[in-house]
Amino acid sequence: MTRVTDEPLLPPAGGPRRDWGRLVEATRVTALIHADQVRKDTTIPYLSHLLGACSIALDYGANEDEAIAALLHDAIEDGEPMDAANQAVSRFSDEVRRIVDGCTDAVTRPTAPWFERKQMYLARLATEDRAILLVSASDKLHNARSIVRDLRVHGDALWSRFSAPRECTLWYYRSLVTVYRANPNHTADLIDELDRTVADIESLAGLDGNHARRAEIASGAACREWATAQTVP
Repeated sequence: MTRVTDEPLLPPAGGPRRDWGRLVEATRVTALIHADQVRKDTTIPYLSHLLGACSIALDYGANEDEAIAALLHDAIEDGEPMDAANQAVSRFSDEVRRIVDGCTDAVTRPTAPWFERKQMYLARLATEDRAILLVSASDKLHNARSIVRDLRVHGDALWSRFSAPRECTLWYYRSLVTVYRANPNHTADLIDELDRTVADIESLAGLDGNHARRAEIASGAACREWATAQTVP
C-alpha cells in the first residue's frame, strides 16, 4: 500500500526533478479565472477543456510557456473581469502573453459576428509561428474530440448548442485543418490527429460518400449565406 505523507517528494537519485512551479501556479490561476464557467449546455466545468488542451500540447512537445498558454488560452476572451484576466496572463511571461494573444479571436466586447471572427482568425493562422499553432491546434483538437463524443451520445441535438449552424461548424473545423497544414510551422502529428477527428465529425454528420455536400460545406457558401442573413435588419 502506498503511504500518503505530508513530506515533500525527494528528487530522484539521478538528479533534481524538473521544476513545474510556474505551470502549477498557472493551473491555480486558470481555475480561479474560470471558476464558475461550464461547457456550453452542460454541467462540465470549463476547466476540463483548458486542462485537456494543456495535456494535448504537452503530448505534442510543448515547453512550459506553451503549456501555460494552453491553460490560459481563453482567459482574455472569456475571463471576467477582462482587465484582471489580462493582468493574470501577462504576469507569467511575455512569451505566454504573445501566444495567448495569438490564440484569441475576440479581444473586444461586444465581439464581432461569428463568421467574421472565424475568417479573421483563419487568416492570422496562415502566418503564425510554431508555438501559437501548437497551442491553437491543441485547443481545437480537444474541442473536436468533445464534439465527436457528444455526437455519439446526443446525435444531431448537439448542434443546437452552437451559436452558428451545423454547416458553419463543419466548415470551420475543416478550414482549420487546411490552414494549419498550409503553414510550414505546424506540428504534423498534431494536425494529422485533428484531421482524423474532424473526419469523424463529418462522418457522424452524415457526410460519408456525399462528396458534393462535403465540398459545398467546405466552400463556406452556406455559412456566408447565414452570416449575411444575420446582418439584415
